[in-house]
Amino acid sequence: MIPAWAYTSIWWSVYPLGACGAPIRDADFPGPHHRLGRLENWLDHIVEIGCNGLALGPIWTSTSHGYDVVNHFTIDPRLGDDQDFDDLVNACRRRGIRVLLDGVFNHVSRDHAWVSSVLEEGRASQWAPLLRFDDRDPQGLSRFEGHGGLIELDHSHSEVVDYVASVMNHWLDRGADGWRLDAAYRVPNQFWAQVLPEVRTLHPDSLVVAEVLHGDYAGIAQEAGFDSVTQYELWKAIWSALKDRNPHELMWALTRHDETRGRELPWTFVSNHDVTRIASMVGLQGAKVATGILMALSGTPAIYYGDEFGWLGEKTESWSSDDQIRPVLGEYPGWSSDQEQILGFTKAAIHLRRSHPWLVDAELSIIECSQSVLRWKMTGKNSESIHVELNLAATEPHLRISDAAAELLAI
Repeated sequence: MIPAWAYTSIWWSVYPLGACGAPIRDADFPGPHHRLGRLENWLDHIVEIGCNGLALGPIWTSTSHGYDVVNHFTIDPRLGDDQDFDDLVNACRRRGIRVLLDGVFNHVSRDHAWVSSVLEEGRASQWAPLLRFDDRDPQGLSRFEGHGGLIELDHSHSEVVDYVASVMNHWLDRGADGWRLDAAYRVPNQFWAQVLPEVRTLHPDSLVVAEVLHGDYAGIAQEAGFDSVTQYELWKAIWSALKDRNPHELMWALTRHDETRGRELPWTFVSNHDVTRIASMVGLQGAKVATGILMALSGTPAIYYGDEFGWLGEKTESWSSDDQIRPVLGEYPGWSSDQEQILGFTKAAIHLRRSHPWLVDAELSIIECSQSVLRWKMTGKNSESIHVELNLAATEPHLRISDAAAELLAI
């Protein structure tokens, strides 16, 4: 069952290694280097813009970018140690901020002890049953999406089930409120259907968000036991509509999005740590429109750190492609006069959502879709409603949100 607190969540999502200024490729081991505390300085900013959730990227001991985990039970020494984690969680608690962790459970680093043992001893290693094998690979191990440094776990093994459940429970015991399951689309739903009951027995109020790229989101959530699924279809349709000045894909995606209502709580976003930032995709005006759309739809919305300031960042194919979209945060919040204007709009959009909490599971109905205009209505369970109009006819896109009495937001 989706925890009740999740229905009022608006998340601020951050990639800790990048945001805290940790080296990614030339790790400064040994540690700890107490960088995680930098995020504490931004917690008041999170509250001020209207968010009440902190979604952390990976913070476990890893080889480089955090998704190549070496030890799921230890904080990456580039970020600090257990005390730094406890301090951050406690600082969030004092402000009413929930904490979501990033669970990398499809694969581990090539430097993980299990992998090292198998590379040395082969299938005679005691850890061999826990890893997936691929005879096409030179070293016989299954790589995640071809990445040589990421070795996939064998999710059919009961010991892997127990291991993942123990990791999730460990950090929930320490004060986390839930998990984002990285690359959940690569893991059999049956695996999660075994893991999650073990977790919820001890932590029934925890939230589980699954990274899924496409498919029947609600059906996957129900089969696996997820509370929420990343809404990549909606993300793609929003920026495509703004970039191509064509609302038809968005109309289709909104209809699909509405079909998940009541069956899962969609995780909605317009940027994240894996994609080009929305302002780089569609410009600053388009980014404001995208944020307005995000706040006027059902689901639990997430703001990617820096988007509230209109930060730019392009995902490329180079070996350092993620650096632009995972930048360093200042030691303390600060912004320019240009960023202040964008920040003010972000606050207004989030305020609209806060003042209409029923939007989280509201019904969506399309009113009009023409060559350049898309209009829809959001209706709550008690017949509350707002109208949203996206106009793509002018040089810059425009958005208008209103109720029966007044205009609520105009861009």
